[in-house]
Amino acid sequence: MSGDTHGGDRIDFRNGTFRGEAIGKKVEHHHHYGPMPHVEDALPPAAFEFTGRDEELGSLLTALAPAGAGRAPVPVTAVVGLGGVGKTALAVRAAHTARERGWFPGGALFVDGHGYDESPAGSEQLLEALLRALGVAAAHVPGTLDERAGLYRSVLAERARTSGRVLIVVDNASHPGQVRPLLPGHTAHRVLVTSRDTMPQLGAHVLHLDILGPEVARDVLHGALRTAAPADRRVLDDPGATMRLCELCGGLPLALQIAAALLITDPGKPVAELVSELAGSATLLDHLDDGERGVRAAFDLSYRRLDPEPARLFRFLALAPGSETSDEAITFLCGAGALPRRELNVLIRAHLVAPGSVRGRWTLHDLVRAYALDQVSGQEALQQEGALARARLLAQYQRRAEAADWYLQARVGRAPAAGFSGREEALSWLERERTGLVSAALWAADPAYARAGLGLALRLHGYLSWQRYFDDAVSVFRCAVETAGALRDGLSAGKAWNCLGLALRNNRRIEEAVAAHTRACEIHRERGDRLEEGRTWDMLGISLTEARRFDDAIAAHERARELVHACGDTQAEASAWNNLGRARFKLGRFEESVVALTRAREMFRSVGDRFREATAANNLGRSFRETGRLEEALAAHTTARAVFEELGTRERVATAWNDSGTALSALGRWGEAVDAHLRAVRAYQDLGDRHRQAVAGNDLGVTLRRAGRRDEARDEHLRALRLFRELADPHGEDETLRHLAAVAETERLGEAGNR
Repeated sequence: MSGDTHGGDRIDFRNGTFRGEAIGKKVEHHHHYGPMPHVEDALPPAAFEFTGRDEELGSLLTALAPAGAGRAPVPVTAVVGLGGVGKTALAVRAAHTARERGWFPGGALFVDGHGYDESPAGSEQLLEALLRALGVAAAHVPGTLDERAGLYRSVLAERARTSGRVLIVVDNASHPGQVRPLLPGHTAHRVLVTSRDTMPQLGAHVLHLDILGPEVARDVLHGALRTAAPADRRVLDDPGATMRLCELCGGLPLALQIAAALLITDPGKPVAELVSELAGSATLLDHLDDGERGVRAAFDLSYRRLDPEPARLFRFLALAPGSETSDEAITFLCGAGALPRRELNVLIRAHLVAPGSVRGRWTLHDLVRAYALDQVSGQEALQQEGALARARLLAQYQRRAEAADWYLQARVGRAPAAGFSGREEALSWLERERTGLVSAALWAADPAYARAGLGLALRLHGYLSWQRYFDDAVSVFRCAVETAGALRDGLSAGKAWNCLGLALRNNRRIEEAVAAHTRACEIHRERGDRLEEGRTWDMLGISLTEARRFDDAIAAHERARELVHACGDTQAEASAWNNLGRARFKLGRFEESVVALTRAREMFRSVGDRFREATAANNLGRSFRETGRLEEALAAHTTARAVFEELGTRERVATAWNDSGTALSALGRWGEAVDAHLRAVRAYQDLGDRHRQAVAGNDLGVTLRRAGRRDEARDEHLRALRLFRELADPHGEDETLRHLAAVAETERLGEAGNR
C-alpha cells in the first residue's frame, strides 16, 4: 500500500494500489501536561555542622533578600575562592535559609557545572537539566543552545507569574560563558554561582571567601569530631596540638574536614600524633586525603586549566622567597622587562594567588605553595627552570641591595646605577622587599645558591643593623658563617662572623658577640689581611666595652688603630679613635676621652661621613659634660641630633635626646631635661629597645630626684629595675638599686631637715 500524506493529519488513498481489503484508522496522540512540579526539594542537603561563616552567610543573604525600599535587586551573586575553601557549603546553606524565610516561593534549582573536571558540563547540558527540573518533558527539550535558553527563560517567566521567585544555584562554574545562558530574563529570580574564578564579566555581586582563622578552624575540627562521637574531647584536651593541626591545614575547610575524618576513623589517635605524621611528611598533600576527598585532587583541577605561561608564573611564585612576593620580585623571577600582568590576573581570578598585605604584593596559601613546589620537584625540566628563576632574582637583589647600602651608609663618591634617586628611596625599597631579601639570603644554605646567597647576606648587614632587625640579622649571618666556611672563603667568613657578632651584641648576647668577633680576628690574621683584622679588633673592642671589660676594650681599640693607620684607611682609623674615646669615658678617663673623640670627629669630617661624625660629636658631648664644659656638651648633642633626624636614625635620635637631658640636668634646667629624657624613653619604647629604655628611665629618675620630684623618680627607677630584671642584666639591676637608695637617702635627709 502506498499513499500521499496531506496536512500532517490524513493520508490520501485516491492514487493508492490495494491488494486486498483496506481499513483506514486514525490514531491521535494527546499529551496531557499536569501542573508543573514543585522544585523546592532540588537543593542538596545543608551540612549538619556549619561553623565560622556567620558573617559571610549574612552578606550572602543580604544579596539574596527581596529588594526593599531604596535597595536595587542583585540578579546574580557569586561566591568565589580557592578550591576547598567551602564555597558550595556556604551557598547551599544560604539557599536553604532563603527558602525557609519564604523568599523563593517558586522553588530552588541546583546544577553542578563540573567546571574544573576534565570534561566540564556545557551550557546545553545544564539548561536541559534545569528545564527537566522545571517540568519540561525530555521530548520537548529543544536541540540547540539558543532554543533551550529561550524556553528556559519563558518557563521561568511563567513560574514567576504563577508561583513566585525562583533561586537558581549554579555550583562549580568555571567560565562566564557556562553561566550566561542560565540567567533568567525575568527580574524576580536570582542566580547564585560558586566558582574558583572571579568571572567579573557576569556583573555579579561577588563574595570572596577566605580561609578560616585559627579559632574558627579549631571549632570546625571540634564540631566534626563531636558530630561523629559526642563524647570526643581530643580537640579540647590538647589545644596546642589542635592549633598546630589547624596551621598545617592552613585554615582550609577541605583540609580540616579531611583531618577530622582521619581522626574519626581512628578514635584512639591523639591529635598530637596526627600532627606529628603531617609535620614529618615530605608530602603533606598526600596525607591530607581520606580516600574520598583530597587536597591535591582539588588543586589539580585548578592547575590543569592553566595555560603554559600562567602555569609557569604559578610555579615561580611558589619558588619566590618570603610569604609575599612583590611586583618587582615577580618581574625578576620571570626575567621580563615588565610585570606579566595578564598571567598574574589569570592566577588571581582562579584564586591561586591572592593580594598580599599591601598593594603590589601577592601571596599563596601554604598548601597551594606546597602543591606548586611539588609540581616543580616532580620534573627535572621544571627544576632547572626554577633554579634559573631564583638565580635571576638573587642577581637582581644583590645589585639593588648593594646600591641601597651605598645610600644608607651615606658613602662618598659616585653613586651606583641601580635606579635609586637617593637615600629615602633606597631605604623604602629595602623595607618593601625586606622579607624577600632575608629569605633569599637564607638560600645560601643550599649549595646551588651558596655564593649568591652569601653575597646578598653581606650586603644586608648595614640595613638590618640600621633598622634594628636584630633577630633577622642573627639568622641571616649564622647561615652566612656556615656558608662561607663551606665555600672556604676566608674574607667572607671573617665578614660574616663580624656581622653575626654585631647582631648578637644588639640582641644583648654580649659574650657570644665577643666570641664571634674573636673568631673573625683569627680568620683575618691567618689570611694576613691587616685592614680587615684592624676593623675586627675595633668591633671586638665595642663588645668588650659592653661586657664591661674596659681595659681589654682599650687594648683592642689601640691595636685596631695601629693596624688601620698602617693601611692608610682614614675612616677605619676614625672609628678606632671614636670607640677608644668611648672606652676611656667608661673608665673615667674623661680628658683622654675628649682628645680621642675630637680626633675621631675631625677625621670623619675629612672623609665626608656625616653620620659617624655626628656619632663622635654626641660621644664627645658626654666627655665635655664630665669635664665641666656643659654648654659645649649641650651644643654637641643638639648638633648630633639634627644630623640623626635628617638621616632618619631613630635610635641615635633617642640617644641624643637622652644625652641632652643629662646635660640640661647638669645645667639645672630641670623642666627641659625631664622633657628630653621622656622623649628618649618613649622613643626607645617604640623601638622595642628595652635595655636603652631602662638606661634612659634611670637617667630620667636621676633628673627628677635632683629636681625634688622624688615620688616620680622612684617610679621611674622601679620601671627600669623591672626591665633590667627581665633582661637578666645584673649590672643594670645593681645600678638601679643604687639610684633607688639615693632617692631613699634624699627622702631621709628631707624628713630630718623638716624635724
